[in-house]
Amino acid sequence: MKTSIATVSISGSLPEKLDAIAEAGFDGIEIFEQDFIAHDGPPREVGAMIRERGLEITLFQPFRDFEGLPGDLRRKAFDRAERKFDLMQELGTDLVLVCSSVHPQSLGGIDRAADDFAELGERAAERGLRVGFEALAWGRHIHDHRDAWEVVRRADHPNVGLILDSFHSLARKIDSDTIRAIPGDRIFFVQLADAPLIEMDLLYWSRHFRNMPGEGDLDVAGFMCAVAATGYAGPASLEIFNDQFRGGSPLTVARDGYRSLLALADDVRRAEPENSVDLPVFPARAEVQGVSFVEFATRGEEQAQLETLLASLGFTRRGRHIAKKLTLWQQGDIRIVLNAETTGHAGAAFNARGTSVCDLGITVGDASAALKRATALGAEAFHQPLGSGELDIPAIRGLRGSVLHFLDRASGLDTVWQVEFETEEGVPDTGAGLTAIDHVAQTMSYDEMLSWSLFWTTLLAMDKAPMVDVIDPDGLVRSQALATPNGALRLTLNGAESYRTLAGGFLAESLGAAVQHIAFATDDIFAAAERLAGLGFKALPIPANYYDDLAARFDLDAGLLDRLRAANILYDEDATGAFFQMYSRPFHAGLFLEIVERRGDYKGYGAPNAPFRIAAQKRLMRPKGMPAA
Repeated sequence: MKTSIATVSISGSLPEKLDAIAEAGFDGIEIFEQDFIAHDGPPREVGAMIRERGLEITLFQPFRDFEGLPGDLRRKAFDRAERKFDLMQELGTDLVLVCSSVHPQSLGGIDRAADDFAELGERAAERGLRVGFEALAWGRHIHDHRDAWEVVRRADHPNVGLILDSFHSLARKIDSDTIRAIPGDRIFFVQLADAPLIEMDLLYWSRHFRNMPGEGDLDVAGFMCAVAATGYAGPASLEIFNDQFRGGSPLTVARDGYRSLLALADDVRRAEPENSVDLPVFPARAEVQGVSFVEFATRGEEQAQLETLLASLGFTRRGRHIAKKLTLWQQGDIRIVLNAETTGHAGAAFNARGTSVCDLGITVGDASAALKRATALGAEAFHQPLGSGELDIPAIRGLRGSVLHFLDRASGLDTVWQVEFETEEGVPDTGAGLTAIDHVAQTMSYDEMLSWSLFWTTLLAMDKAPMVDVIDPDGLVRSQALATPNGALRLTLNGAESYRTLAGGFLAESLGAAVQHIAFATDDIFAAAERLAGLGFKALPIPANYYDDLAARFDLDAGLLDRLRAANILYDEDATGAFFQMYSRPFHAGLFLEIVERRGDYKGYGAPNAPFRIAAQKRLMRPKGMPAA
């Protein structure tokens, strides 16, 4: 599969864009006319600059307002086309995108448009060029790929073909299966873009909210399955207009784009194996079986404080590493590793950020296959020297340099706790009824959210919940929940837009640590709260006003309300079930822990409680404006 991306999709000068696109692994580019005009070099030089980077120009675009014009306007349109043909030959590309007209004086009629394209095709053929016709979703007369195809069909010229764009078709809710009847050799080019489902003007939606396939809500995979069924063998190209991407890192956006295309092609191949997809074979998304461990980099007094907190939560130190300064704390199926090494990954993480989550271990069906898929999609494999007796566990780099390890049962990697750790004998079990890790919350800037959502959903079999706004007293935080179908792994990605928010403050204080909080599951939160109180756990104090409001919002038994208030437990419910949650007080840089109980089929995270929880946490933290000690 030949991969391509429009230069308009990423930020920077034209050379900066080309460098990023080439480094990300693309085969070619759609050169957007504005990027060429803004560059200070002649077209031959631009063409050479592109080819020097190992790229080809797959398309020149856009040529606007061509078909259906009357009289002198029609003549001028052909004159404009001839000038663009001159430019294309200088650049070294043979295909131009003509988008359906929005000109106020353009005339309707399929035959009129077909006659225009037949003549344009003849002129292009004289130069060895081709013309592709695309239906804009907001086109004046042509705004449906079926009508654009009919224009191409009636033009009946070998140098005139159809250009399909997933956004234009899916935004208008046109059935993608209508593409299957189009001959593949008459489709000259395919552009791909996803988008969140938002009811707004089509042009504004397209110009500001497109994103990479898999980052939005459109059925781009279904669209591409229909394209593949035609036998189309040309480029799959991204055309993305997005305000975040325009201000983002060119290389990050380009790499995300390349990852999205590979994952999309793999989805198409798996959905309809009978269709040929020219793509190297790599494993399917990993099926997650659980969270194996969470590892903190910590040392000294900070480690002692964290150990005290874990003990108050009912965790017991169960083992010490055979060669390194690692201790294993356990309760139920939860494993917390404290890494006090002064070298290696954990040592560097502590030196940079202090106590922080530096590693997350996930149990999957096949650890080796998970690594192969991750690296095929552009993830960076992680390695550090192994000591005597240590297992070689596959790993990749995650958010801001953190590490993600893959363990499995089939290869014996899940025996690492018996192989690498010496069991501490005679340690009493002080468990508080915490059973598993319910979810892990990653904090990032808002601009990073789409990138890391794409990372997780292309790597693992995970579904996205609708994005929600979390109201902080000092700003807004966007939250995107991801979960495996079996609930074995749940993540919340929290995007901060201001460093005044709790999430933004954590990023600033921790110098960009990846994980801000971990939630532990329990089957009985009231029994757990009672046990925790006996162990000295200090819950986050929740004000009486919250419980007075709770009584008004939900029809709760007075006895239940009293128990919630006494234990500082927050409550939420929906049509499927109920949710109970309590929090630790914030510690280093704003880290915190949570205990939750889910009843029924409740799948949320207590979002309505977030503003009250955040306000309570901020009351215990350093006042605004006070510098760190």
